[in-house]
Amino acid sequence: MPFIYDPTFIILIPALILALYAQAKVQSSFNKYSKVASQSGITGAQVASELLRSKGLYDVKVERVSGRLADHYDPRTKTLRLSDAVYGSSSLAALGVAAHEVGHAYQHSDQYGPLKLRSAIVPVANIGSNLAIPLLILGIFLSIPTLSLIGVLAFSLAVLFQLITLPVEFNASSRALAALENGGYLGRDEVGKTSKVLKAAALTYVAATIMAVMQLVRLLLISGLLGNRRRN
Repeated sequence: MPFIYDPTFIILIPALILALYAQAKVQSSFNKYSKVASQSGITGAQVASELLRSKGLYDVKVERVSGRLADHYDPRTKTLRLSDAVYGSSSLAALGVAAHEVGHAYQHSDQYGPLKLRSAIVPVANIGSNLAIPLLILGIFLSIPTLSLIGVLAFSLAVLFQLITLPVEFNASSRALAALENGGYLGRDEVGKTSKVLKAAALTYVAATIMAVMQLVRLLLISGLLGNRRRN
């Protein structure tokens, strides 16, 4: 079973460690600063609504959604969804997360290039991610190198999606901090603390990108190693 027990898996170990660290970091940062109340006393839902209005985005809805750290902005319905821990909380963590999602709404309104590109490739990236391994395996065992190559290229679309996600997320966080500070929702001493929450969240995207790139390298190696073994 070469795809289960193969030496190339070692390539993923550093990325797995980083992913685990990033997940622990975002959890610990959110937990820490969710206990620190903001000086403004405004909730995540309130700050989201006010920031949207300040940009003239009256058509964007703010809704509560269940789930921990399930916050997101849906550009298809222009809906900003905040989790229970953010929606009604006035903590620094809640304000940071809510403003970050508002940052995505700002990007959507401004036709931010990377966001448009990411949205455009979502369907093909999902298809590529699902078909990559089956195509690679089929190509190797049927001795059809072209099919294996198509599988690797299909997975590269998922890697491209992750790469594009990085500037989208970093830009949203930058917009969030600027909006919170300029709007007077954060004191000078609170900006740095809120930034730590957003930086921890950004690290999870960095880890996901590194994992995707390493997986692509691994698939390229598997394609070559197993292809040669099959021919021999």
